[in-house]
Amino acid sequence: MLTFNTVADKHGESDICNIYFDTPDFRIIRKSIEKPVYKEKLRLRCYGVPQNDSKCFLEIKKKYKGIVYKRRICAEYEDGYNYLNNICDNVPDSQIKNEIEYFKRFYEEQIAKANIFYHRIAFYDKDDINIRITFDTDIKYRFYELDLKNGIYGKALLPENTYIMEIKTLGAIPLWLTKMLDELKIYPTPFSKYGNSYKQFIGGINYDR
Repeated sequence: MLTFNTVADKHGESDICNIYFDTPDFRIIRKSIEKPVYKEKLRLRCYGVPQNDSKCFLEIKKKYKGIVYKRRICAEYEDGYNYLNNICDNVPDSQIKNEIEYFKRFYEEQIAKANIFYHRIAFYDKDDINIRITFDTDIKYRFYELDLKNGIYGKALLPENTYIMEIKTLGAIPLWLTKMLDELKIYPTPFSKYGNSYKQFIGGINYDR
């Protein structure tokens, strides 16, 4: 049913590489794990292992009352990495950059703290491009050697051949998708890759339930 109702996303299959920024004591992710009404994260994302001139995205991910909002700007990897690590600033000014600046000032000591990697297969509804479905697998994390140019490696977060399915939509889920999820007994479950990586890293609970 998924094959008949969707088409491949423009990124198709890709390896997604992230740097998450946090305070030295992980204050941002510790607060997020407590499930507040509002939470936010700052990350740098690349599709594939980057070179200095590769395109990357500087992104604030916000969640308020269960609704996710993403604000991001594009930059070359070296410029984005240096800016978020407070080395130098060659990222063009914009409204979203102002929001990132506010985030950096609010958390003051935020620095690169974690890498999260995964292989993604992405689709969107052939009748509504605002409905996107992704499957993430081979999720790895590391809390050292955080420059993404070092490559994709780290500790596995989930058992082999486990997939995280995510449905992203601005409105209602279409009937065909609702029916498919019901037939397969697939139900919503909160899951944070960074949050669970942090828990596993410190020896706590592995997965949200």
